[in-house]
Amino acid sequence: MNTNRKRLTVALGAFAVVGAIAGFGHLRGSDTGPVNTASAADAPPPAVGVDVATVLSQSITDWQSYSGRLEAVDHVDVRPLVSGTIVAVHFRDGALVKKGDPLFTIDQRPYQAEVDRAAAQLAAAKARATYTSTDAARAERLLADNAIAKRDYDEKQNASREATAAVKAAEAALEAAQVNLGYTAITAPVTGRVSRAELTVGNVVSAGANAPLLTTLVSVSPIYASFDVDEQTYLQYLGRDRNTSVPVVLGLANEDGYSRKGVIASVDNRLDTSSATIRVRATIDNADGALVPGLYARVRVGGGDEHAAILIDDAAVGTDQAKKYVLVVDGANKVQYREVKLGGLHDNLRVVSAGLKAGERIVVNGMMKARPNDTVQPHMVNMADAAKSAT
Repeated sequence: MNTNRKRLTVALGAFAVVGAIAGFGHLRGSDTGPVNTASAADAPPPAVGVDVATVLSQSITDWQSYSGRLEAVDHVDVRPLVSGTIVAVHFRDGALVKKGDPLFTIDQRPYQAEVDRAAAQLAAAKARATYTSTDAARAERLLADNAIAKRDYDEKQNASREATAAVKAAEAALEAAQVNLGYTAITAPVTGRVSRAELTVGNVVSAGANAPLLTTLVSVSPIYASFDVDEQTYLQYLGRDRNTSVPVVLGLANEDGYSRKGVIASVDNRLDTSSATIRVRATIDNADGALVPGLYARVRVGGGDEHAAILIDDAAVGTDQAKKYVLVVDGANKVQYREVKLGGLHDNLRVVSAGLKAGERIVVNGMMKARPNDTVQPHMVNMADAAKSAT
């Protein structure tokens, strides 16, 4: 009996010891779990990767962009100066012609006949003038000998003068007839490209105010680019020394850049007060003939001396209401908000007039993932390459 009690007491004691150990382990486990969870929550999030580029500093010339149209330097509406029937057309539609090349021929026979008649009248007038001149000289000798009346002498002198005047009139009539004959051969007044023939062989044309249009002719090279500039550009670049050459670059509607160069040719003599702009013409070389009047043109006007400028990728600029800003990455790879003031574009890069310094790093790709005071993992890229890629 005593032996059984001792065994029961030992078993209960062992059970209590095991329970205590299990309870202690449970308490340790419950204490460790919350500590590990809190540590994971307090750990900083991993740094996001963004493309970062170094702010550039270059010497540039300021350019202002405008829209305009191409115009021919010489534009001629070809019309007949004499009436008659068109007997020949000497060009193909759209062909290049040189100054003096034949374009149309009007029937020359009536005008050749008029030339012949005027020539005959001139010959008669000259013969009459020769006779009256000889007769006047004879009368002058007779008058010296008192062998002729003064009245007869005066008549012969007057007849000689009238005959001389008649010669001049006949010469003028012949010259006019020859001019009209020359008008029957219509030639190119300038070198350029001709349009289509509006009237062809067999059509009768008339001269004067209602003369019909035969064709048009425009010069090819150089060509004008006409556009309107604002008052500030005029005052800054164009209103100073008119002898200074102001550079211009031109791009067409299907081009991304500016493929052709030129200079300012003329500036209008007044400012349009309704639009506060002034009309400007630039001369552009067009040796290949690819530019034609009427095409839309993108024009950039340069001016002033070269100066140092801060340049960044235009895609790196964000908008905060009316403000412009960039995200600067400092030496600790932390993002900083920086307000900037912007200028124009230069070779796909945006000019920054205030807010940045050369050598600073800014986010050029991944701005939506980065916030001020965040730590980022920068991936360095070239600023110019980033701008080209964005374009």
